[in-house]
Amino acid sequence: MTTDAEQNAQTLEPAEEHDKLFRDARRRLNKAIQYFPISPDVEEQLKYPKSSLAVSVVIRMDNGARRAFKGFRVRYDDSRGPAKGGIRYHQNVTLDEVMALAFWMTFKCAVVGIPFGGAKGGICVDTKELTKTELERLSRTYIEMIADMIGPEVDIPAPDMYTNEIIMGWMSDQYNRIKRGKYPGVITGKPLSLGGSLGRTDATGRGGMNVLRRLEELLNIVPQETKVAVQGFGNVGYHCARLLHDAGYKIVAVSNSEGGIYDPDGIDPYSLKKWEQEHKEVLAGAPTNGTSQPMSNQELLKLPVDVLVPAALENQITARNAKDIQAKVVLELANGPVTADADAILHERGVLVIPDILANAGGVTVSYFEWVQNQTGFYWELEEVQEKLQKIMEKATISVWETMTEYKCDMRTAAYVEALKKLSGAIEAHGTRYYFNLP
Repeated sequence: MTTDAEQNAQTLEPAEEHDKLFRDARRRLNKAIQYFPISPDVEEQLKYPKSSLAVSVVIRMDNGARRAFKGFRVRYDDSRGPAKGGIRYHQNVTLDEVMALAFWMTFKCAVVGIPFGGAKGGICVDTKELTKTELERLSRTYIEMIADMIGPEVDIPAPDMYTNEIIMGWMSDQYNRIKRGKYPGVITGKPLSLGGSLGRTDATGRGGMNVLRRLEELLNIVPQETKVAVQGFGNVGYHCARLLHDAGYKIVAVSNSEGGIYDPDGIDPYSLKKWEQEHKEVLAGAPTNGTSQPMSNQELLKLPVDVLVPAALENQITARNAKDIQAKVVLELANGPVTADADAILHERGVLVIPDILANAGGVTVSYFEWVQNQTGFYWELEEVQEKLQKIMEKATISVWETMTEYKCDMRTAAYVEALKKLSGAIEAHGTRYYFNLP
């Protein structure tokens, strides 16, 4: 017998699921408001992005032809400070997706208590089709198009999917040229030589590891007895896998865009990353602790593991496959990997979903550290960055856990409630009719 959520999902094509990403994000907020009511003024302000920009990024290709790419930048809310959010390059980027990501960034910054609002940007492009010079022209032209919308005290971009510190370096340089000055804090995730921070590369994966390890005692997790599957072996998935491996967890499955590999006897993430780099991202055939078998990304999600780490794209666990998830814990390192309908099914089945706005907040936290260092001109040692990150992630984790216990709700709703407390306080303090006791 299927649930209403499963029946609804079966009528949706994948494209339609993608288009409803922002609506899905809003559903999570609406659920949190049932537990923590906010004033109509606050709810109204959080209903839509503060500003959205769609641009045509036109560049000259190496063959001399001109080509246009769709680009976006969305600032969702900045009531708690400058907006913060990455820039992703992907062929399926849409305005709806960027709005949802900016929405999540708003709540992500609030739940861990860093003084930023939420933003996001993206270009609809397959970077594998571009040369390095074309990629540089695309990145610099995009910054020219959004330069008036960003700034170190206004909106601060960072890397995201298929962007990296090299691209951030180009963008930072282009912004400085346009503004005729030096503004290192305008973009984070930069190379160290341009004002980047130590500890930024593995920050998202490390933050996720911090969250899971803080919950070990509460969830009766023994690392050496815990099997982990990681969907996505890019920057986030790899670093989370290697850090959990170092802590004693058994990594039994890993996948990337080309497919995955499974070995119940365990996989060494370090050796697998080296194999991936040497074999054009193909993981199948890599040496493991026992006998491995290839598998698809979807098959990986259904494996008999203790912890499942979706660290790739959104909408991976839906009402279609939620009933097949065997993991006891889902650690969301991707943005929106579990749909709202799937969330309800997993909760009913007793699966703990550690939400993205908490689990993957390590990246924006260390981006905040980089911005602070840029603004002050004083740079920290790696140990200080990692200690501060661990402190913030563990504090937020316990706050969300206590809220979940107090309100008797799922962990995602508890995270949104924690974020709402901070957001509503800031919005009210800026001035609403309730703040001034007006009728």
